[in-house]
Amino acid sequence: MSGVRPGTAASRGGNGSRGVTGSRGTRNGSRPAGEERALTSVAAGDRFRGGEPEHTPRLWHVTLSVSGTRAPLGEVRRALEQLAHDHPFLLTSRYADDHAEIRYWEEARDLHDAAAVALRLWGEHRQTAGLPPWEIVGLEVIDRATYHQRIAAGYGPAPATPVGVHPF
Repeated sequence: MSGVRPGTAASRGGNGSRGVTGSRGTRNGSRPAGEERALTSVAAGDRFRGGEPEHTPRLWHVTLSVSGTRAPLGEVRRALEQLAHDHPFLLTSRYADDHAEIRYWEEARDLHDAAAVALRLWGEHRQTAGLPPWEIVGLEVIDRATYHQRIAAGYGPAPATPVGVHPF
């Protein structure tokens, strides 16, 4: 899997809310006070560590859990299907009338960037997908190697878990 995740500023060719800027804000590599770290799905570094670029994008498995007041199951399913349609990187969503879990792969240079994007996902798409006004109650971000170790050890979702939107 390579390239930019659908919906990012880089894939739109613009410099939107997920800025596509380098990780360094000044000549010496430090960021000015108050400047936030640029979140991108594509690395923008020229420093090397162990033969690999320091900011090479990696794959992170994300599980986002949300919960709130009850909502009609049909509306929850439709909203999650719309979210999956708008963002095809979503692998699996499970839902009930008062909670849901979304699992997907995120390409980011480090865990902090992957987690930041995941924490914005629900709120940024609440209106466009018609998501319930639930809050994020859990977030797990693990690297690809850890994900595969868990699967091999019999933990985590079975690899045969169907992709898509499903009730709990």
